[in-house]
Order: sequence, then C-alpha cells, then structure tokens
Amino acid sequence: MAYDEILAGRVRDRLAGLPGISDKRMFGSLAFLLDGRLAVGVTGDDLMVRVGPDGADDALTRPGARLMEMGGRRMRGWVRVDGAELDDDVLTEWLGRARDFLETLPPR
Repeated sequence: MAYDEILAGRVRDRLAGLPGISDKRMFGSLAFLLDGRLAVGVTGDDLMVRVGPDGADDALTRPGARLMEMGGRRMRGWVRVDGAELDDDVLTEWLGRARDFLETLPPR
C-alpha cells in the first residue's frame, strides 16, 4: 500500500526540528521515529499513531480513530486515524499524543 505524500509532508514539517526524528519506509508505509522508536506512520491517507496501551481507549473516542490492525491482528497501543479528520490542529494533537507516550518510555 502506498502512502499519501501530502500527509507525509505535513507530518515531516511538524516534526522538523525535533532532535532524534527520522523517517523510514516500512511495510509500504512511511514511519516516523523519535530516537529510533516508532511514533507515527502514514499509511494510505491515514495516520497510525502510537498512543500506548493506557492511551488507546481515550484515543478511540476521538473522531476518525479506530483500532489499528496489521495483517488481521490488532496492534496494541496503536490507533489509525482517518486522514479526512486531520486538519492542522488535529494532526498536531495526534503527533503530540505520540510524543507524550514515547516520553513515558525508559531511555535506551
């Protein structure tokens, strides 16, 4: 599956300047990593967001958010957000959720 170059550019622009940010093609998507840890990804025109197991229930109450599945299996701690919901403010909020979760992880 290809990823939406426009959405990928919007994500890249918002994450630019953060130390430790990189992007990498994975599984037909474009993944964005923070200090080597997967934070978000663009798949098709949707955003995959790592919110952590404790943040998933709250994240799923947001418009356009649904369980993230890959290969028919649920990805625990991840949600998939419909690209149609991702105006500038909403995209920034989702990126913040991913960063907030990653900050709870122990340093590598």
